[in-house]
Amino acid sequence: MTGYSQSEEDYLEALYMIQLKNKVTRVKDVALALDVKMPSVVAAVRSLSEKGLVEQEKYGHIELTEEGEKVARDVYKRHQLLCAFFHEVLGLDPRIAEEDACRMEHHLSPETRERLLRIVEYIRACKDEEVFFLKRFMSFVNTGKMPEPCPGCKRY
Repeated sequence: MTGYSQSEEDYLEALYMIQLKNKVTRVKDVALALDVKMPSVVAAVRSLSEKGLVEQEKYGHIELTEEGEKVARDVYKRHQLLCAFFHEVLGLDPRIAEEDACRMEHHLSPETRERLLRIVEYIRACKDEEVFFLKRFMSFVNTGKMPEPCPGCKRY
């Protein structure tokens, strides 16, 4: 929730991801990454430029400004976090995790984002090969049957 539209965030994230791989970013690269027409990219870049988030010389390469990179990096991190949560915690297929992360990354409060980050970090740091409550959760997901309570659980 940066104060930018979902579309603006998508363009900034695409620019950021392209810049991580390539030395330069062109309108064509962004169009391919987002599966949009080049005139749409031109219009978006113009709007982002007016907001001080990108710079582009006429018909030249596109570069994120310092502020644009900050926003883009934040969107990218939210996306990565949601993908990790959906795949590693909820056990969703990576393709579904990716698609859902794209949809949700624009609508998280900072509090929710922080809490999701904490659970992903917690699970990744677990020394056991498999986090026990996740194993029980996935059993429930796959069978629809509530597992027997573990010794530390109480039923009310």
